[in-house]
Amino acid sequence: MDFETVMQELEALGKERTKKIYMSNGAREPLFGVATGAMKPIAKKIKINQRLAEELYATGNYDAMYFAGIIADPNAMTESDYNRWMDEAYFYMLSDYVVAVTLSESDIAQDVADKWIVSGNELRMSAGWSCYCWLLGNRKDNEFSESKISNMLDSVKNTIHESPERTKSAMNNFLYTVGVSYLPLHEKAVETAKEVGTVEVKRDKKKSSFLNAYERIQKEIVRGRIGFKRKYVRC
Repeated sequence: MDFETVMQELEALGKERTKKIYMSNGAREPLFGVATGAMKPIAKKIKINQRLAEELYATGNYDAMYFAGIIADPNAMTESDYNRWMDEAYFYMLSDYVVAVTLSESDIAQDVADKWIVSGNELRMSAGWSCYCWLLGNRKDNEFSESKISNMLDSVKNTIHESPERTKSAMNNFLYTVGVSYLPLHEKAVETAKEVGTVEVKRDKKKSSFLNAYERIQKEIVRGRIGFKRKYVRC
């Protein structure tokens, strides 16, 4: 399937209602408004195609960029490729759900995410923390340094309330993910989340969101989901 065919198929799947939802979250033209689940049949036909993924990502069309993440070859991409993709990721649905997700399936995931976390750039920081959420929720616990994750929990505790808005949201999700999916530091994550308390995330033209990782972890404890790992990261 070539570039033109994929763009035509995506356009045909677009829905005005979905487009409005994406735009209310920060997406901008061009986009078609394709539900992510509707992309699966096309993805099954293509499987992995890095060259096509690069063509689609370069369009600046939100739906094409999202689809690029589904068919990309994570280990064919270098650190500079991921940085280039981040440069084009103009809002959190691209940084956290396309670039961070693709990065999380690569061998260089932690190295790149570590640099993004300390970059001082809101969306890079958000993508770095989000990448760890995808990693911890999927990979075995022994693939991580316990002391490193412990230090990251301390960093969240000390800086979350002063961090940029999107970064706050990803950091809060990191607290929750460690509490649920990384057993060695479950107790520490619960304690840290309790100390952090409710996190206010201010949003343009919308009411603030109030996030509480501690309450979310408690619900998962009740549901017996501590230690949960997802089978796949990308859809």
